[in-house]
Amino acid sequence: MHLLTLYHLERKDILNIIEDGIYFKKHRGKEDPILKGKTIAMIFESPSTRTRISFDIAIRELGGHSLILNVGEIHLGKKESIKDTAKVLSRYVHGIVARVKNHRILEELVEYGSVPVINALSNLSHPCQILADLLTIYEYKGKFKGLKLAFLGDGNNVCNSLIVGGTLVGMDVYVATPRGYEPNGMFVKKSFEIIDRYGEGSLTLTNDPIEAVEDADIVYTDVWISMSDKNKSIEEVKKIFPPYQVNSKLLSYAKDDVIVMHCLPASRGMEITDDVIDGEHSVVYDEAENRLHVQKAVFKYIYSKG
Repeated sequence: MHLLTLYHLERKDILNIIEDGIYFKKHRGKEDPILKGKTIAMIFESPSTRTRISFDIAIRELGGHSLILNVGEIHLGKKESIKDTAKVLSRYVHGIVARVKNHRILEELVEYGSVPVINALSNLSHPCQILADLLTIYEYKGKFKGLKLAFLGDGNNVCNSLIVGGTLVGMDVYVATPRGYEPNGMFVKKSFEIIDRYGEGSLTLTNDPIEAVEDADIVYTDVWISMSDKNKSIEEVKKIFPPYQVNSKLLSYAKDDVIVMHCLPASRGMEITDDVIDGEHSVVYDEAENRLHVQKAVFKYIYSKG
């Protein structure tokens, strides 16, 4: 069993992971040793703070051992094929957590390896982040159905996973991006399939930030230029994206009890202003903390089923 994208999960799977994440949060230090006797390799192709630390601690607190492998320390597609790396690592470790620049690397690790693979971030998807976000939303709102979730900015990997996760739990998801910066078409297609499957929730793509934010329960944003994004210049971003900045004026269109989310790291003054990210509606540090708890739940989901 693997976790590469959220659209491979059923609604019950996500709800169980969130429920387990809440349990782990309430009972930290009393976890069952789900990973006792297991070593989990963590591969990082790009810098990481929250992902690396939260996974490392989660593995240790579940009784396992983590082996951190940075680029340059292993031959990940350079001097050695992904196929050979996957086969060799599978002889040594009991699982792989990988943060990669190309989603295809994850797919090859699954195809050629024989141990579970967890996506810790790729250019297409960031499932563990969105699971933490959903846990955070549930903590603050106590439900999913009937909530309006607005994402503003670039239709990037976080946005791709958010529209799938949001529709899977039955929320009404609005995505406001500049024209040409919409989320990946495959993830949009999967989201509409999810809506049809469960008969509730919705997805609206728009270029109007006010339409997205109006009466929203949750407003979410992310950086306008991702670490692996080499196609956008800062000049381009400053010209196109300012109408999508989450600031107090735009936030005034949302509900009075709106929560503001950002997966971090944030470019303060760009996609979000200081007064908003540090303000009373912000839950960004709860999101960051919940990465730890929900990733423990992901390990339980994978390793309790074999």
